This record gives sequence, structure tokens and C-alpha cells, in this order.
Amino acid sequence: MARAPRLAVLDDDPTGTQTVKDLPVLTTWTVEDLRWALRQDSPAFFVLTNTRSLSPQDAATRNRDIARALHRASQAENVPYVIASRGDSTLRGHFPLETDVLAEELTATGAAPDGVVLVPAYIEAGRLTVDSAHWMRTPEGLLPVGESEFARDATFGYTSSSLPGWVEEKTKGRTPADKVLRITLTDLRTGGPQHVADRLRTLHDGAPAVVDAVCDDDLRVLALALAEAEETGTRLLYRVGPSFVRARAGQPAHPPLSAAELAPLRAPSAHGLVVVGSHVSLTTRQLNRLRERAGDLTTYELDVARLLDPARRDAHIRETAASAATSLETADTVVGTTRTVVTAADPDESLAISRTVSAALVETVRLITAARRPAFVIAKGGITSSDTATHGLEIRRAWARGTLLPGIVSLWQPVDGPAAGIPYIVFAGNVGGDDALADALALLRSAA
Repeated sequence: MARAPRLAVLDDDPTGTQTVKDLPVLTTWTVEDLRWALRQDSPAFFVLTNTRSLSPQDAATRNRDIARALHRASQAENVPYVIASRGDSTLRGHFPLETDVLAEELTATGAAPDGVVLVPAYIEAGRLTVDSAHWMRTPEGLLPVGESEFARDATFGYTSSSLPGWVEEKTKGRTPADKVLRITLTDLRTGGPQHVADRLRTLHDGAPAVVDAVCDDDLRVLALALAEAEETGTRLLYRVGPSFVRARAGQPAHPPLSAAELAPLRAPSAHGLVVVGSHVSLTTRQLNRLRERAGDLTTYELDVARLLDPARRDAHIRETAASAATSLETADTVVGTTRTVVTAADPDESLAISRTVSAALVETVRLITAARRPAFVIAKGGITSSDTATHGLEIRRAWARGTLLPGIVSLWQPVDGPAAGIPYIVFAGNVGGDDALADALALLRSAA
């Protein structure tokens, strides 16, 4: 039997690792880095692209570069691969741009995809797909994602909660809703893997399919069907949420890491650093609850207006970093930005503002950790956690070791660079209850 292909997950922010355990993570994508990942004894690995924070042009270039390097690494190691483009479970991100670029690159290698399979479900966070409509769990009950705050995103907004309708909306009519293949719960639960594989084999010329899922077993049936379809020659490209990766990698749902498991991972320093960049309302509530519960906690805030003023930016960053580094001697320390969101009328300008603020926050983190090594670093927000990993802590290679909370909040163990030995906690902006950030910090404190 042919070797099973390795699943290469191109993650548009670092939070896609939050459902898996013991998988490699790359933040760079040289051929040698990718060869290292392919040599590891694991069914999948992540490449952190951070493309959700990039302009469409830069996102396209990055996907193209990674696809070409991955092909060369695969040839050198003689390890086949399939690509999953990991996007947000609330449907934000560069779609169809990223899958279009990847399909072009795969076609150039002689492996043109027959279909693009969309599986945005994120089971633990309550992002579920039923009858091809996507929902999110809220304290008030299930809400169609098209009616959520995420659908009003300044850069990646949309209106449709129906995935076929969303595909039509995002492709600007190139792919009409009635041309999208729908894999429903009935297909998965009544037909089973063979039936679903047969349906997937009908895809051709890169046509899209959308898949229902409300629990891990739905995704496990899908994973078996995909393996069956691919083994008989169907070539597929994936656009997925976090839960798909776990099922496709053959992993069960793992319990969160215990205090005993965390203890050997934690750096010997007494106190940790919490970096908050996300501005969604959930993050603000979590930050407020953290301040209420954490006791001896010191907070420093970067003023966005000063960060956007070139005359004041650098001094403000240096002053904040110096104070926070001193604070780490005696207390866990939070560094964030003012909670008022600054946007522009143009989506690209809004994204540019976000990148400017994130770069300043990351520079602050770099100065803090250079002055004082923390026991751990928690990064709150997708773009924030990506930039902090890549530029603030200079992580190139790491292992995703598990989660702090059930199915959310991934802990990375960096294996090289200045951050080696410092647990890095990736905490998406849009997951968890109001107490989740405080719970994560309490668990890390218990491991001291």
C-alpha cells in the first residue's frame, strides 16, 4: 500500500493547534524547516503563515512560497503530502484567495485538486455546521454566524450563514451556491464513509464541497471517507477549522494538560507574562475577569493613539517594556493595548492599523523578555499570538504539547532560539467563557 500522505496544515494564525497534541509547528518555511517537519514521527504538522494579518497580495505570495518549498521538501524526503488551509471557524480569512493560490501551485506540480473541501467546524468552541448552515454557540443559545460580531469584521465581513451561500458571496458569484456539493449529517451518519467517499469522488476541476459536523464522530467518518477517496485517486485540498485536523490526524480528544504535566515544561522563573492584543468583546470580558480573580497582577497598557504617532511610538514602547520587565520580578504581568478599536473606512487600511499596533505590542514583548525571562508567555488573540511567536520570541520550531482548557488554548514547547524552554500559550481572541483567561493563568500558577 502507498504511504499515507502527511497532512501539512497552513495555519493563518497560530490557534489551529488548539485541538491537537504532540504535533510539530513551524513558524518559518525554508525547505530545511519543512524537511525537519516531514522527518518527525507525526501524521500532521503545522506551518504558521499568519496570513490573516496580511494584505491579499502578501497572503497570496506567502502561500505560493510555502507550497513551492513544501513540494521541494517532499521530493527530498520522499514523503507525500496533502494541504489543509486552516482558517477561522467564524469564517474570517482570505477565502477563496488562499485555496485558489494553493490549487494553482498544486496544479503546477501535476497534482491539480479535484475538489476543495470546506469543514469550518470547531466542536469545543461551539462552531457547528448543520444542513450546510454554520452556527456558533453563545450564552443565549446558537446563533447563525452571519448574525455574529465576526460577520461584521472590518476586513473579512460577510452576510451568509449558509455555507453554499457564503461560498457564492466570497467568490463574488464565480461559484453559485447550487454548484456547491453538500455533505450533510445524513450522509455522514446514515451513509457512512463509503457513501461519503463516493460523493467526494464526484468532485472535479476544483469544485467546492461543504461538510456538516456537530461532534468528533462526524469528523472521524469524514476522515475515513477522505482517506478512501484519496487512496483511489481523488485529489483534495482543504479549507478547515481546528477540529478537522485532530480527526484527520487520527487523534482522540485529549484532556487538558494537568499541573503535573505542566510543571516540567514551565521555565524556572517565578512569574509569567500575559500579552493581550485581541479586541473582540469576549477578550475584554476575559481580561476584566482576570483582573478580578488573579490577585497580585500588574497591568501595563500601550496607548494606541501614541503607537500610531511616529513621534511618540518608540519612547512609549521602551518605557512600557522597562516597567513590565521590572514588574516580572514580583508579579505575573499583563501587557496589552487600549481597548478602543481604531479602524478606517477602507478594509486594507484597517488591517494596516492592526498590523502597526500588533508590531508595537510584539516589540514590547521582545524588549521585556530580553530583559527578564518569564516563566511562561500567554498571547491572547490570533494575530497577536502569531507575531509574538515569530518576532517577539523568535520561535522557529516547536511542538504543540496539548491544551490548558478542553479543546482550546494550545501550549507550545519551543525547541530552538531564545524562547527554548519557555512554554508559549496560544489563546485565540474568540474562544472560551468569561473566566477562561483567569482559569488558564490559575493552572499555570498551580504548576509552579
